[in-house]
Amino acid sequence: MDKLIKQGYIGNPSQLITLRRIKIEEGKARGTQIIEIKTADGLELDILPDLGLDIGQCRYKGVNMSWLSKNGYDSPAVFHPYENEFVNTFPGGLLYTCGLRSAGPANRDGEEWHPLHGRYHSIAAEQVCAEIKDKEIIVSGTIRETALFGHNLEVKRILRIPVFGSTVVVNDTISNLSSKNEEIMMIYHCNFGYPLLSERAQLKLPDSREIIPRTEFAASGLERSCVFDKPVDNEEERVFFHKMQKDYTACLENPELGIKMDMCWSGDTLPILSEWRSMASGDYVLGLEPTNCYIMGRHEERKNGSLVTLKAFQSMNNTVKITFSEV
Repeated sequence: MDKLIKQGYIGNPSQLITLRRIKIEEGKARGTQIIEIKTADGLELDILPDLGLDIGQCRYKGVNMSWLSKNGYDSPAVFHPYENEFVNTFPGGLLYTCGLRSAGPANRDGEEWHPLHGRYHSIAAEQVCAEIKDKEIIVSGTIRETALFGHNLEVKRILRIPVFGSTVVVNDTISNLSSKNEEIMMIYHCNFGYPLLSERAQLKLPDSREIIPRTEFAASGLERSCVFDKPVDNEEERVFFHKMQKDYTACLENPELGIKMDMCWSGDTLPILSEWRSMASGDYVLGLEPTNCYIMGRHEERKNGSLVTLKAFQSMNNTVKITFSEV
C-alpha cells in the first residue's frame, strides 16, 4: 500500500480497502456493531464484535458466498437460552462459533442446562482491536465464558485478512483459567449459500476419510454427499461426519460461477468435519464445520467417550482458513 502511495497511484488507502465500524440502527438487530472489511482483491466481510467476533455476510468480487438465514442478524441485546428459540434467532453467516462447553442439541448435564450450540455466539468480545498492519487487516479480541463458582474460559481470537488477498484466517487460543479440568466442545460452523451453492456446485474432500451419516435419512443420500440439488420444498436436512485421516481440507467449487472456496483447518484439535446440508426451499445451505465432537450435546458426548478435556491452566489452539478464488 505504501508503495502505491509513493508511486502516486493512490493518495488514500481507502480507495482500495475498507476497515470501519458501523452500527445497525433499525429492526430486531438494532444496536449490532459491525466491523466492515473490504480488501483490494474483492473480499468483503462483516465481523461481529458483539457476537464473539464471528463473521456474518461475505462477498467475493461482488458475489454472495455465505448463507444468511431467514432470521437475519441477531441482536446482541437479547440471548435466548431456551431450546426452541434457537430456530427463531440463528442468523447463519460465514462463521457461527458453537461452544465452548456444549455443542449440538440443548441438554441437561447433571444440574447444568446447556442451550442449543452453547453460549459462545452470545458473548461480546472485549479489548477489540482492528488495524491495518504489514499488508494485513487484523481484528482481535477476547471472549470470556465464565460462571460463579464454576468455569473460567478465555478465547483470544485473531482474524487475519491480507490487504491484497481473498483469505480470512481465524486463530483461537482457548485457555482454561480455572484450577480444575474443563470439558470443551467447539464447532466452527461455516455456512455457504447461493449463488456459490447451487446444483452446479461440487464439494471436494480427501479420499482418505471415514463418512458417518447422522440419521437414516442422511444415509439414504450418502452417494450424493458431495453434489447438490435444486431447492426442494420441505426437504429434510442431512448431516455427515467426515473423520479425516491426514488431509484436513475441503473445496466447494462452482464452475458455472467461476469461483471456488478452499478451506483448511488444524486437524490435531479439530479432527472431524461435519457436513450440514439443507436443500430445502428457503433454507438452502451447506455448512462445512470443523469440530472436535459429534455434535450430540455435552451429556451424550461424554457417554460416547468423545468429550475433549482441557486441563487446568492449559491452552489449545484452533485455526480455520478460508480462501476464495476464481476457477
